[in-house]
Amino acid sequence: MTRKLRIAIGGFMHESHSFAPMPASWEDFVLPGGLPALQRPATLIEGLRNSSMPGGGAIAEAEKHGVELVPLTWCFANPAGPVTAQAFERISALILHDLTEALLAGPLDGIYIDLHGAMLADGYPDAEGELLRRVRAVAGNDVTVASPLDPHANMTAAMVERADILVPYRTYPHVDMRWAGERTMDLLLKRIARGALDYWMPLPAQCTLIPPMTDVYAERARIAEARGVTELAFCFGFPYADFPDCGAAVAAYGPDKAEAEAAVADLLAYLNLREADFRLDVLPAAEGVAQAMALSAKTAGPIVLADTQDNPGGGGHGDTTGLLAELIRQDAQGTSLGMINDAESAAACHAAGEGATVRLTLGGKSDGAPLDVTAKVLRLTDGHFVCTGPMAAGNPADLGPTALIGIGGVRVIVVSRKMQALDQEMFRHVGIEPAEEKIVVVKSSVHFRADFQPIASKVLVVTAPGPVVADPATLTFHNLRPGLRLRPKSNH
Repeated sequence: MTRKLRIAIGGFMHESHSFAPMPASWEDFVLPGGLPALQRPATLIEGLRNSSMPGGGAIAEAEKHGVELVPLTWCFANPAGPVTAQAFERISALILHDLTEALLAGPLDGIYIDLHGAMLADGYPDAEGELLRRVRAVAGNDVTVASPLDPHANMTAAMVERADILVPYRTYPHVDMRWAGERTMDLLLKRIARGALDYWMPLPAQCTLIPPMTDVYAERARIAEARGVTELAFCFGFPYADFPDCGAAVAAYGPDKAEAEAAVADLLAYLNLREADFRLDVLPAAEGVAQAMALSAKTAGPIVLADTQDNPGGGGHGDTTGLLAELIRQDAQGTSLGMINDAESAAACHAAGEGATVRLTLGGKSDGAPLDVTAKVLRLTDGHFVCTGPMAAGNPADLGPTALIGIGGVRVIVVSRKMQALDQEMFRHVGIEPAEEKIVVVKSSVHFRADFQPIASKVLVVTAPGPVVADPATLTFHNLRPGLRLRPKSNH
């Protein structure tokens, strides 16, 4: 009787911002807002099966082929500062314990592990490289190790050396995470070559729904077919991680090493040719609000304003108030903002009750710049809903006590746990239909586009104070490799 393939499956996902004010703690992995909670072996398969996470796709692909899955520990935390030493060691220890138990029960043919690729931990600037080192130390070099990656991964030489295959998502907003998990599970036994870019791409310019990324991915597909490679992996890099290997990188997998290396060279050459196209296209908050108000008076669909620099998906705390203050100052009637992460203000609203008028010191917990407001409590919820948008469909959200408040003509969703504004249900669960608003404000850089761009008459990316700076070149880095350009150069 033929033995079934045994593949261990786990995950440790975090996108770490060297300059964000709040670190990622153990508690942030146990119960992240808007995504599956930490899973142990007994719960992982059912906990991820219907989720949008890569592991959900990997499970489906493995079961389609009759693979015996051996669950490990899996977890995710919303982007923030570097992972604390306690959290990193505790989660790594769980994964390695589970892996040891799996090996004691019988041989493993492969190890699938969901990674983000841009995790920093106290003491380990390349946290995924360190985790993979530990996995290799326990499992040995004969077991195939495969991981999907967020395309914001800083794909390091250590990660490439210690994993047999790395598959980044193709989209930003990330609507193909399950697909990446499926593909990773299907490509466990391929070989790799690697290359790196010499410039950074600002986060707002990395979106795969708009140029230049739409063109880059068309060219990537053409090169892969022409060179006969099975995977041409392109990771954008997460340009807030202060360590030498930070940056965009390309890798190819295929039966012919020369063709794989040529495919990497071809895509790098194309990316260098398009460098100037990745320069910033953002507006200051005051200008963005003024344009949104003017446009909303003439169009049917909402104007969507993206508060990119307080993006919880990039390491922001979701609680800065600069853009909100500008909306109030300009009296932006018919505006709804999602969301301000402020458990204290949410609790005060719940204590006061619906219909009450409250004075709040709103937000500003991360940067010391709250906004004093008088607001009416319009609606209270427990913060529970199920996401329905293209990126997060099926994911349960638990944002804790939540309040919808009105400040003049601006409505604000106040939550107790941070979550990037990437799904319309976070508005609908407090009684707001985003498509009927004049202006919708989201704390997000790009992920919002998957669910909000289809209803928007116009999208404006704006800059207000926050740690996820649209132009990372304004930050003070100390550990980057020589010659790396912190912003794309122009053609002039």
